[in-house]
Order: sequence, then structure tokens, then C-alpha cells
Amino acid sequence: MSHPDPIVVFRTEAAELLEAIEAGLLDLLDNLSDKEQIDAVFRSLHTLKGSGAMFGFEALAAFTHHCETAFDLVRKGEVPATAALISAVLEAKDHMRTLVETPGGDHDTLSSLLLDKLHKAVEAASGANIEAPAADAPAINNWKIRFSLPANAMANGTNPLPLLDELRDLGECRIVADRSALPALDVLNPSDLYFSWSVELKSEAPRSAIEDVFIFVMDEMKLEISCEEPTGTSAVEIALTPAPTNHNSSVTTPLAAPIAASGPSPSTASTPVPVASDAKQNKAAENVRVPAERLDELMDRVGELVIAQSRLSQLANADGDLQFRAVSEDIERLSGELRDTMMVLRMVPVTQLFGRFRRLVHDLAHETHKTIELITEGETTEVDKTVIERLADPLVHLVRNSCDHGLETPEERIAAGKPAAGRVVLSARQTGGEVKITISDDGRGINRERVRAKAESSGIIAPNAVLADQELLQLIFQPGFSTAQNVTNLSGRGVGMDVVKRSIETLRGTINVVSTPGQGSAISLNIPLTLAIIDGLLVRVGSGRYVIPLSAVEECLELSLEEDMRSRGRSFISLRDSLVPFIRLRDLFRTGTKPDPYQKVVVISTGTERVGLVVDQIIGDHQTVIKSMSKLHHDIATFSGATILGDGSVALILDVAHLVTEGQQQEAHLRAAG
Repeated sequence: MSHPDPIVVFRTEAAELLEAIEAGLLDLLDNLSDKEQIDAVFRSLHTLKGSGAMFGFEALAAFTHHCETAFDLVRKGEVPATAALISAVLEAKDHMRTLVETPGGDHDTLSSLLLDKLHKAVEAASGANIEAPAADAPAINNWKIRFSLPANAMANGTNPLPLLDELRDLGECRIVADRSALPALDVLNPSDLYFSWSVELKSEAPRSAIEDVFIFVMDEMKLEISCEEPTGTSAVEIALTPAPTNHNSSVTTPLAAPIAASGPSPSTASTPVPVASDAKQNKAAENVRVPAERLDELMDRVGELVIAQSRLSQLANADGDLQFRAVSEDIERLSGELRDTMMVLRMVPVTQLFGRFRRLVHDLAHETHKTIELITEGETTEVDKTVIERLADPLVHLVRNSCDHGLETPEERIAAGKPAAGRVVLSARQTGGEVKITISDDGRGINRERVRAKAESSGIIAPNAVLADQELLQLIFQPGFSTAQNVTNLSGRGVGMDVVKRSIETLRGTINVVSTPGQGSAISLNIPLTLAIIDGLLVRVGSGRYVIPLSAVEECLELSLEEDMRSRGRSFISLRDSLVPFIRLRDLFRTGTKPDPYQKVVVISTGTERVGLVVDQIIGDHQTVIKSMSKLHHDIATFSGATILGDGSVALILDVAHLVTEGQQQEAHLRAAG
């Protein structure tokens, strides 16, 4: 049995902690007094520091300690949270990621610069140095602490001895173990914990330092803390008991409020609330971390099962045996359910994708000296994890373009009667078998005259060429195309939007652009929900069989031989008072066989544009397991992949976006010739 590398496990958990720190810091920018977010960021920093030291990442632990100290001052109310302080910690967080990834590198110079910036941010917020001692020496407090851990604490990896050692480090300490709950030997469970402890501590440390000792087990333990003044009167008392919270929640439960000295006696005020040990609750809260590679491997196995099931169905239908057919139908049902379950396992919410852009927009606002508000909608929409991974880079280009080109400066916006803060909206919604992701802004919009002038000067279009509005707007995706007057660090070289188009077409998606001068622009990406198994329409052209993604099919028509002969030279069909260009796949693939007497036209669409595909026969719908094309066929744009049919033969999957583009070019050529 193989065991995971502890360093790999730490790096995975560190990445999650760093994401939580960044999200908490960005949330704090919206509300600098949010106590829960301050506590959450502090706990994440504290955990990262402790885990780093445990796994030998000493440079990470030492660097993170300074950020933790700064946020501890904020948490205690000694230093207010400011935008400059949060910005300094955000930069420090990026450096922490580097220290995790390359712990042996030379990071001393950058670490010193970032820590100097952090210290200056704290000094600017408080007027005092982080390490400056207090003016008056703190008084010695007489703390009384009583705590007990859950029975399964040690089985879950919590050892009470280090907790007691940490209390000893705070000052003069007297510890008494309470063994009253210890059962008889015949009913004792060796893995359970039955002890509780009473501690008398004389220390200058505040109550928060004692709470920090139990910071990782606070939600599940029973803890009572009281403090006596030198006269012996009880000054402050606090009782912490497990709150009935959902363990899946990432929000920290606030501590119980201090009880006044005139309140109930410790014996009544600190009576702990029993914690339910319902096995079903624990089971519901369980999560399993599975490497993405294993999900991909399982998806491949499910795909092979779907292919085998298709072959079995063909044999059962050909055999005619009723029992054989019944078994085949059962396997078809089970494989379909397994496929659906597997698809759900691979689906992740787009909030994982959208969350990355909060930091990007924050940094872009500083670089462009603009005030930018990022709004996200439809974060719960789920997409295949592979689609999420491939969408990251195209969306970065589009968001950068909106912030740099689309939004005006605050002065320009105010002069135009707009709010000084520009808005960028990222939204997602599911429409059938696709997800529609839209990036919109309320900026200046696309200057169509400048786009046309640039396209004509670059030779992309002929001077005074007649173009539909969508065709004109699509020119921004041409390689090397940019209307920016100045090249900046963000954009202006024309190497971003063409990458976006290629990436989206690789995903079998389409792009639609809408822009209103002076009001803003919206770029919509229509992407398949999954890239593994799709529903397709199986057709025959000559002796070959091909698959058309069913999500792109609008309708099917019959094209007789006479109509086909009449349409020679123009390749248009009349469809409800509109002309739709069509492509004869027989001519495109050069089959060399005679056409069937009654051919079919499959009308496909990419949203705004439609094209007809002339085929010899429509065989029917087909569950299509997508296989990548080999490197030898990588440049063949007509096909996006291949699939294996039930009889073992291969059917190529048509690239709808490429065929629509080819149909548009054919239409433009015929118009120019006519």
C-alpha cells in the first residue's frame, strides 16, 4: 500500500490556506472592521506558520510569523485594518507561495523588502512599531483554566500534552488531572480520552494568548477560563463550549461573551453543554480528497464501458433473443447511471474560477489607477473541471481587456455622467448542454470606426467592405489585432484576443460580442458542460460516418436530388423566409460516390449564425465518447475529435465552429461573385 508524500500533502493544504488568506483579505477590503474575517485570516496565517515549521519549511514559518504578528495586533484592536496593510499582506502572501514551491531558493532580499513594507504599513496605521514594547509592564494575572477534549480526540490526532506544554510556556503553572470519568477496565476503550485538566496559571499573558493554545480544537472541546485579581475576587470569567455549527462551514463561531463578576458562580456559569456524538452527523460531514488524475482515469473507464455497452446493444438487437436483449437493456441503464454519476463527480462550481479574478481586478485597479468593482453572478453554476482549467487563461485576457480598454478613468467617467467606479461583471448560467459565461463592463464600448480602420490598414478586410455588425466586432479576435494607441504592460500588442478565440474553439465553444458606444461591452462564451461524453447526431456521408454535437443541431430537412441540382452554384436553402448557406459534406470530404436520391440537411447553429450540412443519411442520436485526434491530424480543423462506434469502427466528430466559419466565407464569396 502506497502512502502519500507528506511534503506533497503539505503543499496541497498550504495552497488551500493561501487561497483562504487571499479571499479573506479581499473581503476585508470591502469591510475593514469585519471581525470574523480578521479572525479567519489570523487563523489561516497561524496554521500555515505551524504546519510550515512542522514540515521543515523554516523560511516560510519565519516569514509568515511577521504577518501573523501584524494581524494579531489587528485582531486585538491595537492596530486598525487599513487598505495599505492588507495590500502589504497580499504581496507577502504571494511570497509565501514562492516559499512553499521553492523552499531552497534565495529569497532573503525579497523577504526583507516585503517585511519592511509590512512594518511601515503597521506603523502608518498605529504610529508604533510592531515590536515596540508597551509603555507599562502588564500585571500578573491569576488564571484558572479547566478543559476537556472529546473522547475521540487522540484517535483524530490531537494530543493534550503539547497543549499543556504551551500553557507552561506562558508562565508559572500548576496542572491537576481529573480522572473521575475513567471507567472500569472491562469497559475502557484504549483509544478514547477520559481525562480533563484543571490549570492554575500565573502569567502576564492576556486571555487571547490562552485561547490561542486551543485555537485548533476550540470548536469541539469544553473550556472554562476565569481570572482572579491579586485580591482574590473574580474579575473575568469565560466559558467556551462547542457550538452546534455545521462542520462544513468555513466561518469561525465567535467566542462566548465574557460574564460579569456579579454573575453566576463558576460552578453554574461554566457548565459545559454536552456535544452530540451522532455517527450520522459525522458521516455527513466527511469529505474525501481524490487526485484529479484518478477522476480522469475513472472517466476513461466509463467511456470504454459506454463503447462496450453500445456494441452489446447492437449484438442484442441483431440476435433477437429476448433474454439477451433484457440483459443488454439493464446494462445500458446501469452504464447510463454510472456515466451521469461520473459526470457529476467531475463537475465543479465556477466560483472556483471566478474567485481567481478578485485579486486580478484588485491589482489591475492599482496599475491602471482606476476604481474597479468586480461583480460575480451565477457562481453555483457547475462545469466540467477540465473546462474550468482551460477557461482560466481566456478569461484572464478578457478581464484584462475590459479593465484596460473598456473602462474609462474616473475623471473620464465623471465627465460622461457615470459613477467614478467602473463595473466588470462575470456571470455564468446553464442553457441546456452548455454554460454561458459573460464578461461585461459599463465602459466606453468598442469603437467600430477604429476597428474598421485598423482592419483595413492591416489588410484583414478590403476597403469599404460590407460587413454585418457581428462580423465587424469579431475582427477584434484576429491575430495581432489591437486598437490600443499605446502599448502598456497589460495590453496593446494584439496577442491576447486571438488566443481567446483559439482556446474557446478548442473547447468546441463560440464567442458572441455585443457593444453599445458609451455604455459598455459584453463578450459571451458558450461552452459545452463537459468534454468527455456528449450527445451527438450520427450521420452518414458516402461510406463514412460522422458525429455532429447535438447541442448545435437546430433542425433537419430533406433535400431532394432535384432541389440539390437546382441549388448548384448558389448553395442556399430557403428556411422560413431566410436564406441559409449550406455545405455539401460529400464535396468537402471528396467521397467520390454518387449522392443518395434524398439527401438531408442538418441545420447547425453557433448562436447567431446558421449553416446547413448536407448528408446522405441521418442514422440517429449517439452517446459520443470523445477521443483526441493524434498529433498527425492536429492541424485538420474540420474535426474536433473522434469516437469509437459499437461495431468498433471510428467516426469523426465535426467541428461546428469551423464549419460555420467556412459557410460564412462561402456565403461572402458567392455574394461578391454575384
